[in-house]
Amino acid sequence: MRTIKTMFKLSVALLSATLFISNNALPVLAQTTSKTTSTVTSESDKFAWKKPLIPVTQDFTLSNGLRVILSEDHTVPVTAVAIVYDVGARNEQKGRSGFAHLFEHMMFEGSENVGKTEHFKYIESAGGSLNASTHADFTNYFEKIPSNQLELALWLESDRMRSLKVTAENFENQLQTVKEEKRSHIDNQPYVPAALKLEEITFDNWSNSHPVIGSFEDLEASSITDVRNFFKTYYAPNNAVMAIVGDFDPATVHKLVEKYFGGIPAQPKPKAPNVAEPAQTKEKYLKVDDPHAQMPAFWMAWKAPAKREPDYYALGIIQNILSAGDSSRLYQRMIKGDQIALKADAQYDERRGPGAFETFVIYKPGTTADKAREVVWSELEKLKTTPVSETELEKTKNQVLRALFSSNSYTSIQRGLARAEMLAEYGCFFNDPKAIDADIEGYMKVTPADIQRAAAKYFTKQGMTVIDVQPTKKTASSSTESQAN
Repeated sequence: MRTIKTMFKLSVALLSATLFISNNALPVLAQTTSKTTSTVTSESDKFAWKKPLIPVTQDFTLSNGLRVILSEDHTVPVTAVAIVYDVGARNEQKGRSGFAHLFEHMMFEGSENVGKTEHFKYIESAGGSLNASTHADFTNYFEKIPSNQLELALWLESDRMRSLKVTAENFENQLQTVKEEKRSHIDNQPYVPAALKLEEITFDNWSNSHPVIGSFEDLEASSITDVRNFFKTYYAPNNAVMAIVGDFDPATVHKLVEKYFGGIPAQPKPKAPNVAEPAQTKEKYLKVDDPHAQMPAFWMAWKAPAKREPDYYALGIIQNILSAGDSSRLYQRMIKGDQIALKADAQYDERRGPGAFETFVIYKPGTTADKAREVVWSELEKLKTTPVSETELEKTKNQVLRALFSSNSYTSIQRGLARAEMLAEYGCFFNDPKAIDADIEGYMKVTPADIQRAAAKYFTKQGMTVIDVQPTKKTASSSTESQAN
């Protein structure tokens, strides 16, 4: 499964959860406007497209609280279904971490009318595909199927929402699966354990700092009653948003949704977690020995605003300026120019709650961590003191827009599933599936002054968290960590 992707911070997503649009409302970039085109006002007034980017055919809520968003598109005989449950690691309680990710696995263990792993069998036998993922602030499930198999997907999703088999046997089986996943994808991978430590040290609020995969001690100490209560609380129709995009008749689908989901009882709405973060006033430092790393590396990280807050857009543009492609500043300076690094990336870990802006560098022998960090700092200082040129700013905005059009982009407008995921996420997070238009405008309106202001505000020494990764021949169990106050 596509699981716990927010734990892996070693590759840079262009804009990981922002840019999806519809095939049947293909945006047109233009130098001029027309009656059918809405224009984004930017410094050069160069970007324009049709609105809405994702047309919503119907947006309704069942009596049990399940919100359903339909986007009709008859381009190809394919339909995508995406369900977002408003539960992630941030919703967990101390002593009971790891439940959100565990349930991503549990949801494929069978329900009243579907046997263990048969969800995969049914969808794949019908010519479809499916997956799921767990995040700090949500969990999602999705299918892409031939349009004449849409009813099958709705039946499968409703059956496990209504009657998941939360048994002691299934709990134990999936606990062992999660343990193996941690061993193979985290413990035995270079730099990944340190990436989890970065999250833990950067954030002060436990709701934000603990890893999505959680603690095995917490899971092993849990009872089957704890597990069932978690499912009842968070896997309720009134805690979910479902989006359906593709080739279908809206009236027919509305009836099918009522048929399969309407009888599932609502539950008391869970209390929203407190994800507030105190301002950091002193640099944090941690050194981690890594037996799997071949080269030394480091992270520099800062707390950053949540999605859709004013500075969110400027930081997204800064991420691209620093590390989107071979023409980016970190690549040109550290890899091609000074030739002191093998990898030099920046990533904005975007969340509904406070996020983090991180730089990650694997540096070459003959260079010290301090010298490499000085280079990163010099590039951050340039963002504060020297306005970004019009040419560079336009390039980075075009990179944002390219993510909408490129056929090999996960956020491509050619993917109905991408549109379904975006509608479900925006409906769940912000109660507005059409907010994608405002977000793209937010990126296009970023000015050089916005970049300077955001860089000066967030990239400070006192607000920085640093993790040094030191390759070692020691066993993983004997790795050491030292923290400086």
